[in-house]
Amino acid sequence: MGELEAGETDHIATDAQDQKFLCFLPLKSCSRGCLCATCAHSTENLERMTDRQAKEECALVRECTATEGISGKDNLPSLNAVLKNPICKLYRFPTSDNKWMRIREQMAETTLSFHVPKELINLHIKEDMRRNQELKDLGELAPHWDNMRRSVIAHCDQMLTMYQDTLAELGKHTGSSFKSSCSKGEKTLEFIPINLHLQRMHVHSPRLKDALYDVITVGAPAAHVQGFKNGGLRKLLSKFEAERRNTGYQCIYYSPENTAKAKEVLSNINHLQPLISSHADLLLNSASQHSPDSLKNSLKMLSEKTELFVHAFKDQLVRSALLALYTARPGCVLKKPAMPRNSVEEGGDLQHQDHPSQIKRQDSIPHHSEYDEEEWDRVWANVGKSLNCVIAMVDRLLEKDNLSNIKEGENDPPAADCKVLHTGGDWYEQLYPLVITLKDCMGEVVTRAKQSMAFVLLQELACGLPQCLMLTLRRDIVFSQALAGLVCGFIIKLHTGLHDQGFLQQLHTVGLLVQYEGLLSTYSEEAGMLEDMAVGISDLQKVMFKVIEAKSEDFLPIITGRREHYIIEVQLPGKMFELLPQEIKEGKLLRMYPVLFNVGINEQQTFADRFGDTTLQENINQENLELLKEYYKLFTEKMPPDCLPHFQEQNDLKGLLENLHQNIQAKKRKNVEIMWLAATICRKLNGVRFTCCKSAKDRTSMSVTLEQCSILRDEHQLHKDFFIRALDCMRREGCRIENVLKNVKCRKYAFNMIQLMAFPKYYRPPEGTYGKADT
Repeated sequence: MGELEAGETDHIATDAQDQKFLCFLPLKSCSRGCLCATCAHSTENLERMTDRQAKEECALVRECTATEGISGKDNLPSLNAVLKNPICKLYRFPTSDNKWMRIREQMAETTLSFHVPKELINLHIKEDMRRNQELKDLGELAPHWDNMRRSVIAHCDQMLTMYQDTLAELGKHTGSSFKSSCSKGEKTLEFIPINLHLQRMHVHSPRLKDALYDVITVGAPAAHVQGFKNGGLRKLLSKFEAERRNTGYQCIYYSPENTAKAKEVLSNINHLQPLISSHADLLLNSASQHSPDSLKNSLKMLSEKTELFVHAFKDQLVRSALLALYTARPGCVLKKPAMPRNSVEEGGDLQHQDHPSQIKRQDSIPHHSEYDEEEWDRVWANVGKSLNCVIAMVDRLLEKDNLSNIKEGENDPPAADCKVLHTGGDWYEQLYPLVITLKDCMGEVVTRAKQSMAFVLLQELACGLPQCLMLTLRRDIVFSQALAGLVCGFIIKLHTGLHDQGFLQQLHTVGLLVQYEGLLSTYSEEAGMLEDMAVGISDLQKVMFKVIEAKSEDFLPIITGRREHYIIEVQLPGKMFELLPQEIKEGKLLRMYPVLFNVGINEQQTFADRFGDTTLQENINQENLELLKEYYKLFTEKMPPDCLPHFQEQNDLKGLLENLHQNIQAKKRKNVEIMWLAATICRKLNGVRFTCCKSAKDRTSMSVTLEQCSILRDEHQLHKDFFIRALDCMRREGCRIENVLKNVKCRKYAFNMIQLMAFPKYYRPPEGTYGKADT
């Protein structure tokens, strides 16, 4: 950066990424001794300052007002497609050895704030339409069950209309790509995350390698429009499940695990049936072309998918649900009364003890002594037998093709359970009837399995109308907000780690750690928000990522799946895609490991600590500590010692985890050490960092600026005498005060003096930056 020369305090020499500017600007001194200047060019930094000023002042360089993307000189289209309206602030701070470090602070909103929720709502609509149709396809039911079905479908249609209306309203949205904190209560925007931004700090130190630090800031995922009078999802789901268990015999109780299994079976059916049919057609096409290699490949694919299909129905739940559906048909009279069975041995069901995957017997499954429960075994076993017939015929045809000079009929494979044509003739003609039989057998399985699983879902919905659907809506809203942030964080992390082979190996071998820092109190409405947030973040475990090569200029991610399982396809340009390991390029699904640590810091938390209840926060922190430990264990087991740049710090990581454990166990009031330790562990494990409060505006700003300055002090030798000055400088003139302006049209953090007295010392903004403002 060069030596400082005296007498040059009246101008700023700046260095852009591609060019240099010399800007002559008067420096104005703000309170607490910060030097400030604003420049309209896209410039890099303050280059000249007197030695006296260097010792006395902490300099905010300037604000970038020219168009400049987050990807900088690389100009990555795939990154610029998701990040919009960047704001940039530049600083120069002294180090402990009297050198200078340069800091670029950036903040950008993301188009994913609206893109992800719209994609998700569209999937919900399709899924719910399929479910409604499956309920209608149950066939004729006894009056009690038919009335139940009519009621469920009517309620589901109302919810479906609401989703469709919400999607239509979001389709009309234009303008800003973020939802301001003032819009928390807008019904049409309830699926949109609040104030979602990327907060980035790029550090250039004179004697250290350049470093990049990212934090995703977003309002806590919560259903603000639904309200928190009765708590959040964590409490509501627990209460709902307890009430469902006590619904009596008006409907059949299935455990959450079994309803989830029913949805999985239906999803497998909808996925595998068309694939099997397609591969069967390809097999016939290969036969008509008399192509041995193509025939082998088609048979291989058909066999693999059919085996998966058959395996999907090897579950006691399907058999039990078929029995329950049988008893719900008109005219069915039970020889035995329907009663709960406490074990698989009860109720004369001894013939099924050879099936290990029995459903949990708190389920009140009715039993009918005259129902032939073995019939289902025969039906789905016919699919496997039909496939064996196809395989036998293909082997026969290929053998005859290879040994055409051998007398027909020699070395014939056994053909039990199927009729093999012994005449030569055309391959297609010999395979066609066997393939048709396979399709017919599969169709019979699909019909029965779909109806039985739809009957399970009917019980789930009927046992809790309308609360069940309202909870599903609330969970969808919270998950939508959480997913938008996660997708943004993953894409940013992927781009920054493309040249880090250790990170890429960790990504496909272990998965990605996603650490959320919560600053919500456990008092009043914020306790409900925290309950929503905890469930929403936990639900992210059912999300998998897949990286694909973009085939067009549209780089926005593609979302597929259903409520229990989503796959996010992230698109990269060809040149970037080639940098990935082979495993990722071949489509390996990448797992997410979300963890949440929360510490309330405001005056409401003071009330909770002294007069209320903090067990919610304590339980969340303890549960997620265990999840973090599991990830660390997996990481140490699967990653080679020389893979990651931080591996030499494994002993430090063990110490940090133990320290985090001790701080959580201590149950100390407003113990922000938990936040600092969790963030440090996350960075050392190549994770994605999130910081959340109610609106990601005020408390979040205090946290991310403190984190940035702490990193400068601990990792980049920021002079200890300038720590507070740098902190105040960032809070007064940095990107976070601009975030406040974007949200409430005012450069004031929404604190007052009395509130700040309850805040931990380093979470208090400088004088003049707070006051009355909407939050």
